[in-house]
Amino acid sequence: MPRKAFRKFIPNIPNNAKWQLNALSEFGEASQMSLRVMRRSTKLSTKKGVKGGFRVFAVFGEQSEIEKKNAWSTLFDVEDPRSKFPQTKGKFLDANLALEVARYDIQYCDWRARQDVLAIMLLHEKVVDVLNPLARDYKSIGTIKKELAELQEELGQAHRQVHISEARVSTALDKLAYMEELVNDKLLQDRATTYSEEASPSPSTSTQSLDTVKRRLPRKGLNISGPVQPYHPRLKNFWYPVAFSTDLKDDTMVPLDCFEEPWVLFRGKDGKPGCVQNTCAHRACPLDLGSVNEGRIQCPYHGWEYSTDGTCEKMPSTRLHKVKIKSLPCFEKDGMLWIWPGDGPPSATLPSLQPPSGFQIHAELVIELPVEHGLLLDNLLDLAHAPFTHTSTFAKGWSVPSFVKFLTPASGLQGYWDPYPIDMEFRPPCMVLSTIGISKPGKLEGQSTKQCTTHLHQLHVCLPSSRNKTRLLYRMSLDFAPVLKHIPFMNFLWRHFAEQVLNEDLRLVLGQQERMNKGANIWNWPVTYDKLGVRYRQWRDALERGEKQLPFSKSS
Repeated sequence: MPRKAFRKFIPNIPNNAKWQLNALSEFGEASQMSLRVMRRSTKLSTKKGVKGGFRVFAVFGEQSEIEKKNAWSTLFDVEDPRSKFPQTKGKFLDANLALEVARYDIQYCDWRARQDVLAIMLLHEKVVDVLNPLARDYKSIGTIKKELAELQEELGQAHRQVHISEARVSTALDKLAYMEELVNDKLLQDRATTYSEEASPSPSTSTQSLDTVKRRLPRKGLNISGPVQPYHPRLKNFWYPVAFSTDLKDDTMVPLDCFEEPWVLFRGKDGKPGCVQNTCAHRACPLDLGSVNEGRIQCPYHGWEYSTDGTCEKMPSTRLHKVKIKSLPCFEKDGMLWIWPGDGPPSATLPSLQPPSGFQIHAELVIELPVEHGLLLDNLLDLAHAPFTHTSTFAKGWSVPSFVKFLTPASGLQGYWDPYPIDMEFRPPCMVLSTIGISKPGKLEGQSTKQCTTHLHQLHVCLPSSRNKTRLLYRMSLDFAPVLKHIPFMNFLWRHFAEQVLNEDLRLVLGQQERMNKGANIWNWPVTYDKLGVRYRQWRDALERGEKQLPFSKSS
């Protein structure tokens, strides 16, 4: 029986080949990868040729097999781009060259992914060959089983390599967006400098002109200073999650402040939630000091009872008058209670804050904090402070990276931290979502979340209670250790840990708030790792100015 023909590819590069690109302080790195070698136990004659930068060994069997054209050849016949990479190792690059290097990075990732997929396809062909019924004529069952086991392991490794390539492609695209933004910034600065130099009257005034250029160049700083101003009405025209469903039973109430107004949540006769002003129309008594009776909230002073739309339906000891207190649109979704505090018409759909697929919710906490909600969001959108601030909690043992940056598309409010395996998103108007890879606690640098096997997902909702108070809703989810949900008192342990982390931040943010109220600018000199916090502030400023197209929105 003639033996089947097959091919095996051996990379024509050194095993330790690496390339490193530096832009500004450091650009990025494409780690070495090697194409998996296909092996066969039988001895076969070979003829060597070269194609596409690889040594190709064709094994000859039947002539028809060798001349058969592979339908995949056009897809995988792509030249290895590494020979064309700019020689930039150990050099600092200008913005344009760094962008070109980033493009080569993407070309390499594309080529690498094609080779990985090709490896899987060739392995599948080998599996088909091994399972060919005619193979039983010259192979024992034991030999076939052994070959299948070896191929199964190789296929598993090849599939894992494909996932790594996918992650690298995603990382390369993010870095390209980051470099494009740097190039745009550089072009703007160059144009401003050129304009100022052309306007210079003579060489004798060059020093004066340089000072003028420095004054005219736009600063990227933000002016967030002085006492907190009343919240703009436009900030109220959003759906706000204000409580967790598990905290509102049929006979309980949840009082809260939102935009400096007191409200109270309770469930009506149908079990649906309602939100009414936490002030009785009779004598301004707080309604949350009373009780819930048959789906109505009863004032503890004289027993007046209100339904979920604010209508007073019961007035003991007197004639029933037509009285109604203010209420807000209130709905329940994804285990959270939402209200619309603005005067504008509510949007038709509620956002979704469900954890990603595969995660289970382990803790839901509500904590009142004595800081303005924008300051708290600034803190949550910043990870660079972790190895300095959180030395007693989650960042204990973290080293201080030489360079921290937040990589994000040119138009977006989400991205990932480099060198930390943490993805983060600001979701208007006041939510921060993050996914943290925790496969190596204490040694998080140098990995992406996709490369970590276990993850923690966090949701922070910073509800603006008043100008110096925030209602924080915190939800923590894990994609591992489901047994933790069934351990008694675990919720108290999670709360203790969350409060420890918040206390490390709180002493700093309270100091910021005190100085801000006295006139200090808390965003005086933003740097690279402040990108997401700056974008949040720019989004909020544009909203309050009434811009029709908000920056960084998905539709922009």
